[in-house]
Amino acid sequence: MSQLQDSFGRKFHYLRMSVTDVCNFKCSYCLPDGYHPNGKPQFLSLNEIENLVSAFSQVGTQKIRITGGEPTLRKDFTDIIRVVADNPLIHTIATTTNGYRLEKHAKEWFDAGLRRINVSVDSLDPKMFYQITGENKFDEVMRGIDAALSAGFERVKINAVLLKGLNDKDLPRFLHWIKHTPIDLRFIELMETGLGREYFQAHHLAGADIKSQLLADGWQFDAPSASDGPAQNFSHSDYKGRIGLIMPYANNFCATCNRLRVSAKGKLHLCLFTESGVDLRDLLQHPDQQAELIERLHGQLAQKKETHYLHQGITGVTQHLASIGG
Repeated sequence: MSQLQDSFGRKFHYLRMSVTDVCNFKCSYCLPDGYHPNGKPQFLSLNEIENLVSAFSQVGTQKIRITGGEPTLRKDFTDIIRVVADNPLIHTIATTTNGYRLEKHAKEWFDAGLRRINVSVDSLDPKMFYQITGENKFDEVMRGIDAALSAGFERVKINAVLLKGLNDKDLPRFLHWIKHTPIDLRFIELMETGLGREYFQAHHLAGADIKSQLLADGWQFDAPSASDGPAQNFSHSDYKGRIGLIMPYANNFCATCNRLRVSAKGKLHLCLFTESGVDLRDLLQHPDQQAELIERLHGQLAQKKETHYLHQGITGVTQHLASIGG
């Protein structure tokens, strides 16, 4: 089968697959009022996930990130990892988690085939962590990160959304942490979402400012690999850890796009910043639907836009980050 490619020559090796939109945290930039279900959720089943992974693997996908909501809330999360790991064409299996179950299950997930893990830690100050996430679980999450490091994961990354007036004073603490700890620290620039312009204007901190500071302090830009996500990565000879910056407002942010998203209910999203998705679920019921599913994927890629329109205030489904693994 031919590689997924859009009309601008971008090839797509990376799928972010949401398996639930449920989350038990109440992060101020995502779900400040907590998760509220709309009826009984019908998330992708193991069988549907297997068929989805199979189709994407046949058109060049090599990396799958299992996301949420909080993906580890699914009771069959370990089984989902195994389903993905059983596909020989998938070379990298990752997940993004808030880390609250990590201490107990890190080794189990590693043994099932998970190899990379991103943990959201928006502050190293327990009080600020509680203020941002709405949960007093800082110590629990930090023990989970230690468990992940001990379990042998290829890469452990820490995600922190930059928030002016909240965690922007935490950079020295983060730098001190990664000086002797082999983790990747990723700062994510706040995007304007359905929370509205007021929150964005109050807390937006330009990633470009952090980049300038890093370069001035001797950090070196690392060339990306084909399967990398959107971060610009930096390393320093004095530090065991690395720093990544995700800057959606930077020039040419979309030029190297290599990832697609499928929501927890089976909708394909060509971009995080589009208004709606394309339903795939009707073609996830049987393996004999693979050819038709792949044809639909290729057809949709032909419609992918060259860039997002964040600068014009068009935020698309970013108001529903929890449901598409933003």
